[in-house]
Amino acid sequence: MLPDSKVLDAPPHRVSIEQTVEMARDFELLVLFTSTPGFEVDCRIAQMMKDSNPKLKVCFVGPPVTMEPEKSLNASKAIDFIIRREFDYQIVDYANGKPLEEIPGASFRKDGMIVNNPEAPMVENLDALPWVTKVYKRDLDITNYNVPFLLNPFISMYTSRGCPAMCTFCLWPQTHSGHRWRLRSSDDIRDEVKYALEAFPQMKEIFFDDDTFNYRKERTIELCAKLKPLNFTWSCTSRVTTDYDTLKAMKEAGCRLLIVGYESGDAQILKNIKKGATIDLAERFTANCKKLGLVIHGDFIVGLPGETRESIRKTIDFAKKLDNETIQVSIAHPYPGTEFYEYAKKNDLISIGNIVDERGNQLPKVVYENLNEAELMDWVERFYSEYYFRTKVIWRMVRKVIFNSHDRKRLTKEAREYMALRSRRKKFISQQRQQTTVSANAGD
Repeated sequence: MLPDSKVLDAPPHRVSIEQTVEMARDFELLVLFTSTPGFEVDCRIAQMMKDSNPKLKVCFVGPPVTMEPEKSLNASKAIDFIIRREFDYQIVDYANGKPLEEIPGASFRKDGMIVNNPEAPMVENLDALPWVTKVYKRDLDITNYNVPFLLNPFISMYTSRGCPAMCTFCLWPQTHSGHRWRLRSSDDIRDEVKYALEAFPQMKEIFFDDDTFNYRKERTIELCAKLKPLNFTWSCTSRVTTDYDTLKAMKEAGCRLLIVGYESGDAQILKNIKKGATIDLAERFTANCKKLGLVIHGDFIVGLPGETRESIRKTIDFAKKLDNETIQVSIAHPYPGTEFYEYAKKNDLISIGNIVDERGNQLPKVVYENLNEAELMDWVERFYSEYYFRTKVIWRMVRKVIFNSHDRKRLTKEAREYMALRSRRKKFISQQRQQTTVSANAGD
């Protein structure tokens, strides 16, 4: 939307902090999409960039600054202003000279006070936005990205914004994109896919990274009809409420893999988080995917409201029963702005520890009676071990390694990274248990 702009994704492109700071000298405006775990580091880098170029204006966007604009502005003088929630048109208006006072959704300092302008309306016409794939082509090297369960190289793109689901823990619809589902037209999506296939001949897969890609049956089937003639491989997010006919249309249009948020194998916890799904639905959905040959990457969460040792055991057994290709096990995080955060805060469940370790890996932030930091982390480790160290799963991986050289290289790298992460988890568990023992002895 700004022709003279540049997208920099420094870490995967091996651009150092020093090189990033040096680059800032050539620009007038920095827009930094921040996160709760990365906010402090982002503030330090922004300050370094301003020190290098005092005329640089810095805008932070993203969930943490949207939910806590005053706290964020007070945390760093490097931040000149914030645009809350969606920011596309506001950034363009600011870059073209519109004063902050006239920009909806802006938060900024004025006369020693912090001003929060009224919210901006959500972007309704998504087709009016430029194609992100053209920016990828201009500024990024797609071969620098690797997601273990996707075919590499790949690209990600959105076909919608927002999510109608009401999951209490989910960050994006509650803090950024909203619950109203806004859609690109199937023609616009088809045309961008066609462009991407020509622009990136090395690409093996497109990932549709919507909050929920196939929420509405009619829309999904219509889109699949437009994508099918392009004859390409793609993957997407999915809910377990998707029926067989929709899944069949997706498979016939080139869909390979679905990322599915099962979250828990305990029926009460699914109700607690307002998931809008049941165990029976999840099992039927999974069976349908296997019947059609669709691969599933299953997401599970440990530490949701109502969690107990018994409910975690149910979830592990449930995951093993589903037996999907790959899984991810996360620790529930109470991000500000979410219903889960309010629940954890009200019930005094938020731990005083960090949200991530020095390498950016998750640490427990919500603890329950008889489920402290060490035990929650231990359950995550146990979950992965029980799931992947099964004979049928090991043999599944061995077959990949034997018959596919690309998978061999990828899985070897994954195995090394997993064992290193496993070692760090075990170290964390041991340290937490030692601290608990010391505290108990001190109390005695």
